[in-house]
Amino acid sequence: MTFTTENIFLLGSFLVLVSIIISKTGYRFGIPTLLLFLFTGMFFGSEGLGMQFDSPGDAQFIGMIALSVILFTGGMDTKYKDIKPVVGPGVILATLGVVLTTVFTGLFIYGISRWSAMNVGLSIVVSMLLAATMSSTDSASVFNLLRTQKIGLKHHMRPMLELESGSNDPMAYMLTIALVEVVASSGDFTFYNLGFNLAEQFVLGGAIGYAAGRLTVLLINRINLPNAALYPVLLLSMVFITFTLTDLLHGNGYLSVYIAGLVVGNSRLSYRREMSTFFDGLTWLLQIVLFLTLGLLVNPSEMMGVSLVALAIGVFMILVARPLSVFLCLLPYRKIPRRGKLFISWVGLRGAVPIIFATYPLISGVEGADIIFNIVFFITLVSLIVQGSTISLMARKLHLDMPVEKTGNEFGVEIPEELGPNLKEVVLTEAMLANGNLLSQMDIAEGTLVMMVKRGKTILVPNGRLPMEKGDVLLCLSDATKVSVGDINKTAM
Repeated sequence: MTFTTENIFLLGSFLVLVSIIISKTGYRFGIPTLLLFLFTGMFFGSEGLGMQFDSPGDAQFIGMIALSVILFTGGMDTKYKDIKPVVGPGVILATLGVVLTTVFTGLFIYGISRWSAMNVGLSIVVSMLLAATMSSTDSASVFNLLRTQKIGLKHHMRPMLELESGSNDPMAYMLTIALVEVVASSGDFTFYNLGFNLAEQFVLGGAIGYAAGRLTVLLINRINLPNAALYPVLLLSMVFITFTLTDLLHGNGYLSVYIAGLVVGNSRLSYRREMSTFFDGLTWLLQIVLFLTLGLLVNPSEMMGVSLVALAIGVFMILVARPLSVFLCLLPYRKIPRRGKLFISWVGLRGAVPIIFATYPLISGVEGADIIFNIVFFITLVSLIVQGSTISLMARKLHLDMPVEKTGNEFGVEIPEELGPNLKEVVLTEAMLANGNLLSQMDIAEGTLVMMVKRGKTILVPNGRLPMEKGDVLLCLSDATKVSVGDINKTAM
């Protein structure tokens, strides 16, 4: 079956629906949902139910759109206070770590490609190109797994991993593009040009991303739109403008949108809840579409021809290249325990990003590009199955897991950010009911308003004659000029 104007919406919607239903079952058994989306695409593909999709260019375009939104959303959800203690190691892992992974893996690929039993002959430059496409941890996979599985980690490792995965794609992208140009130029290459290109992309990407983030915040807070639903659309347009403008100026668009997301997410913003809800849903949709597209693009039978060499490379990356790069990068950071470095090594997830990067050699006509694509796809499957399914287990085995800090409130109430720190939930205990079980009998501090009471699944509107029970949850709003949030518990007792 081929894609046509008449059936593309029906088929696309059906695939998304099937993926969501399957992901519900997979989540229950600890299977990464993104892996299931990938398998769904393969099942419906040319060697499955017969859907024909063989356009690397279209897949690359979809990938650029999806990654722009995924990286922006990841940056928007990352708080400065969380990443401040880990900026140093996070940035080193995202830059030097990518280079080291490329070098170690590239040399290994070149070495085994000389072995006739592998039946793969790659030059040193093409070997490095293959390694570069897989050198970064996948932001979509890392964000998805850490957040949907609600994994809490000690030693600030969760923000470190999210910072690394959100900011190392630009480095891998630049290495991939540079090596594609080296192959295409038939050896006309200098390290000076490569260094200049990398520096230019980093500087322009960072500067434009920061400026675009500040402009976006100013625009959202100052403009008065007739409908609140337009603010998320405005923000989305700024994301795409930031990416494309940076790319036109030869900067790194992926880095730019991530930094813009950081700036926007850590600024005081009107209509934040509407925009966060919109982007959360859009990110999920784009992840599903992206992984489905990549699943449709691959031919499983072609992967089998490179399965032996791909498995060898995948095992080397998981057990040698990634751990060696992590331990070398984190040598100056002795406060990070050895078991923490082991866990960081294990969360070297590959996902959609390496597959998208593997389409660049295909489109550029690099010799052996089909081999590169199939090897990268096979390794992505291995990484998601082996590493993605065992992140929670590894965290527990290494004694690094901890409860996830609660965000938001049980009432689903949104108030202006200026009042956020003064919104407090109080769970009633027997001691708090010692003077009586009526709300009017409780010693509530001046300036504190009990807005709502939650009893089980029921929301009650409080008044002075409302009988209170042990376990009731009070949503309290305090006036910072009259009482501190910490006094609410004292006065309630």
